[in-house]
Amino acid sequence: MLSAASNCIELMPQARFEMNQRRAQSNAAHLWDLLDAVTDPEIPVMSIWELGVLQDVCITHNQGSQAVTVVITPTYSGCPALSVMSQDIISALAKAGYENVCVEIRLAPAWTTDWLSGATKNKLRNYGIAPPDSTTCPQCGSECTKLISEFASTACKSLYRCLACQEPFDHFKSI
Repeated sequence: MLSAASNCIELMPQARFEMNQRRAQSNAAHLWDLLDAVTDPEIPVMSIWELGVLQDVCITHNQGSQAVTVVITPTYSGCPALSVMSQDIISALAKAGYENVCVEIRLAPAWTTDWLSGATKNKLRNYGIAPPDSTTCPQCGSECTKLISEFASTACKSLYRCLACQEPFDHFKSI
């Protein structure tokens, strides 16, 4: 993907490539599309797919019935949003007529910020959260920032303050 701002080609990390391949080769492409509407409850401007939490979707058939298994990986093993994400997944698929849905939570491979695309990082920035590869203030663009706390509104974020505009902001930690 060519970035207009920097005139360079963004390389896709191997982990994100593998996720994209799983989605492209899935027997449930239409379900992936449905789940694109399920957003992170803590960052509602991005889907669980964009965040890298949605790992796999599979339909299985057994004796005339079908079951859907959705695999998610939390950003942190104790992520408090997992239960909401799971319910939102079940609800989205139920609205589309899928009643037999299982949400499987996998901790391995561990979630990594390598699963975030450049577009996702821009969504974070536009929402007011500094992406993992930058501590630049998302409000004014200043690079003069200071770490206030290793933990912010959630465990996956740290808290910074901009020394130029004095605004505090969350920074999505690199993992």
